[in-house]
Amino acid sequence: MALFQYLELCELQQLFEGILPDMVELALSAPRLCTMPIPLLKSGMNHSLTLSQEQIACLLANAFFCTFPRRNSRKSEYCNYPEINFYRLFEGSSPRKIEKLKTLLCYFRRVTETRPNGLVTFTRQALTSPPDWESSQTQLKRLHITCKGTIEDDGYGMLQVDFANRYVGGGVTGHGLVQEEIRFLINPELIVSRLFTEALEHNECLIITGTEQYSKYSGYAESYKWQKSYKDETPRDDWQRRCTEIVAIDAVKYRHFLEQFLPEKITRELNKAYCGFYRSNSNVKHLPAVATGNWGCGAFGGDTRLKALIQLMAAAEAGRDVAYFTFGDAQLMRDVHEMHTFLAERRVTVGQLYSLFIQYFNEECKNCRTTRPHVSLYSFIFEKVSAPAASNPEQDSRMSHVTPEPQ
Repeated sequence: MALFQYLELCELQQLFEGILPDMVELALSAPRLCTMPIPLLKSGMNHSLTLSQEQIACLLANAFFCTFPRRNSRKSEYCNYPEINFYRLFEGSSPRKIEKLKTLLCYFRRVTETRPNGLVTFTRQALTSPPDWESSQTQLKRLHITCKGTIEDDGYGMLQVDFANRYVGGGVTGHGLVQEEIRFLINPELIVSRLFTEALEHNECLIITGTEQYSKYSGYAESYKWQKSYKDETPRDDWQRRCTEIVAIDAVKYRHFLEQFLPEKITRELNKAYCGFYRSNSNVKHLPAVATGNWGCGAFGGDTRLKALIQLMAAAEAGRDVAYFTFGDAQLMRDVHEMHTFLAERRVTVGQLYSLFIQYFNEECKNCRTTRPHVSLYSFIFEKVSAPAASNPEQDSRMSHVTPEPQ
C-alpha cells in the first residue's frame, strides 16, 4: 500500500523509465561486484568487514527488491539477525513510510546516476575486560552541551553515537522513525549492516566508518519529512572512506522508571557505552570527542539526566571529551552543564560518582513505594558531594561549555 501511495505522488515516467530499471541493473550486477559470500559478523567476534560503496549499493538494491532468500522468517538460520529485505516498507498506508521511500529512492537515484567509489568498514567490537567502575580514579573530561543542532550536522570529526536497537537499524525497514532509523535513512549504507550483523550482546557494539549522507530531513517520528538531496563533502581518509565514524550501542529498555537505578543496570549501561567509546589498538594520543545525546531515553524509558552522567563517565574512562546534544531541551542542557561543572570543580572521580549511584539506589530507590523517588538523582549528588576543594579557575572554565538557548 505504501508503495502504491508513493507511486501516486511521484513522477511515474521518471520512476518506471529511469530509477527502477537502473536499480534492477544495479541489483543484477551482484555476480560481478560480490564475487565471494559476504562474511557474517557473528556474536562474540572482534572482526571487521570492508565493502565498496558500489557493492553496498548493489546489496541494498537487492534488499529493495526483496531478493535475499531465507531472511523473511524468524524460523530460519538467520533468526538472530535483523530483517534486510524491504517488504515491510511496502505494507500499510503510513505517511511515515512514504517519507522513508522518498529518502531511500533519493539514495538510489544518486548511486545509479553516479556510482560511488569509496569504501565503508563495519567493525564488531566486544568488551572482554570492563573497567572496575567503583575503584576508577579517572576524572570527567571536557563537556560541550547545547540544545541546538544535531549529532550528524554538528558532530563532524567526532565519534557519532547511534542510539541503536540490539538488532541494528531497529525499525528502519518497518514503522520505526526515531534517532536510529533516521540516521540509517539519511546514510542508507548503514542499512547493509543488517545483512551480516547478528544481534548485539550486552558487551558488544558495531562501529561503522565511511558512510555517506545522501539526504536532508526535517522533523522526528510522525513529523519526519524528507527535504532534499544532500551532497556530502566530508573528506576521505587514506582508504577512501568518508571521515565519519558512527557507533551503534543499544540501551536497556525499562518497563518501570526505578529499574534503571539497580546497580547491575547501571553497570550494564556503563559497560555498553564504554565498549562503544574505547579503542584498544588506538595509536592516537587524543581520541576524538563523543557526539551524543539522550541515548536510551524516549521509548526506552531511560532518565535523561542519569544517561548523561553514564555517558560522561564512560567517555572519560575511554579518554574522550563529550559533545552533548539535548535536541531542544534547554532545561536538560542547563541541568547537565551545572552538574558537570560541580563535579569537575570538586574533582569527583568516576569511581566516586559510581558509588553515589549505588548509594542513591539504596537510600532513595530500593524501598520506594512510588513510581519515582522523592529526591532526584542530581539533588542527591549535590547534597552528598563534599564542599569544593581549591581549584584552578582557568582549568575549570575549560572543562565545561554550554551553548545558550536561542533568545
